[in-house]
Amino acid sequence: MDHLELDHDLCRGRQQRLLDAMQSQRLDLVVVQRPEHIQWLTGARFPWVLEAFALVASDGRTVIVVPDSQRPGTAAADEVIDYPAQPDCTLRNDQRAAASNVLQDRLKSFSVMSRVGLEFSVATRHVDWSSAETVDVEPDLFRLRRRKDPDELAMIRRAIAATEAMYARAREIIEPGVEELFVFNELQSVAVETCGEMLTRTGNDYQCGSPGGPPRSGRRAAAGELYILDLGPAYRGYFADNARTIAVTEPTDEQLATWERVTQVFPIIEETVRPGVSAKELYVQVKRLLDDAPIGNFPHHLGHGIGLFPHEAPHLNPFWDDVFEVGDLFTVEPGLYADRLRGGMRIENDYLVTEDGVECLTTFPLELTVVT
Repeated sequence: MDHLELDHDLCRGRQQRLLDAMQSQRLDLVVVQRPEHIQWLTGARFPWVLEAFALVASDGRTVIVVPDSQRPGTAAADEVIDYPAQPDCTLRNDQRAAASNVLQDRLKSFSVMSRVGLEFSVATRHVDWSSAETVDVEPDLFRLRRRKDPDELAMIRRAIAATEAMYARAREIIEPGVEELFVFNELQSVAVETCGEMLTRTGNDYQCGSPGGPPRSGRRAAAGELYILDLGPAYRGYFADNARTIAVTEPTDEQLATWERVTQVFPIIEETVRPGVSAKELYVQVKRLLDDAPIGNFPHHLGHGIGLFPHEAPHLNPFWDDVFEVGDLFTVEPGLYADRLRGGMRIENDYLVTEDGVECLTTFPLELTVVT
């Protein structure tokens, strides 16, 4: 199994997009410390227990401050500086302070630092920014991350392949009496095999006869229930997120009718979504269809973007007013829930917005039935 990495040329392209945003805001320097932003800009990825920084200067220089135990072999950076993060393999609890001291020292070489971009929600207080005007660049970074580059799409496609294998295994093992924890463990195993390494994260919903939740100890699937599996394994930080509902036994007429109603949403998505289309208006259109269903209610968003975080823009949600853009990678997850359905129905596909429409990335079966 080949292991995928972010392409350094494409990382440099992402740095240039940030530089363009910096120029429009007259920023001399941007300092980021969210692991996903460091990875997105430089290709260097670190475990969540380790601190790091990336600096992008207005002259195009990129510097990363990294833990010495995880110094990358290569990165899209002009300079790599390390700090002692794990003396004799013990994780320091003052890593942020130690990394910030190295960062503060390196900042002395930047002659112009009048306006500095920071991620306000996580910016370290160990660095003295009092001599500069600081600007929150998080909105810009999240906006720039919407457009997925080919190296990012390769990562997400690998994560989606893991979900396909997970659903295939689920259809083999789901039957009356199967334990939720057994199903969970089997699906994690096949995802790891597909990815060829440990998962960065896993999905949310592994409960039977329920709208969702983590697997429950001792809970067994019962005949007649619906098993919602909403899986979101992440490969090297990049998330998939799609759902399938599987009937524990042959579905009832009401369950089949509900499946028909839910799956009517996907042709609407594929016929409607284009660059410039309102995600909020699409939500309203679909909600009208689902609210008219004879059974069940639709109480949640229609979908959301995915990437280095489980929920990104565009938001298919009435609380946002996003517009679809080329390069968006988003989910659509219509659902209907009622006690009469023995849990509920949720089916979710992943789509990429192209110049003239969408590409469905989750082409595996939607059906309720298990493998016999």
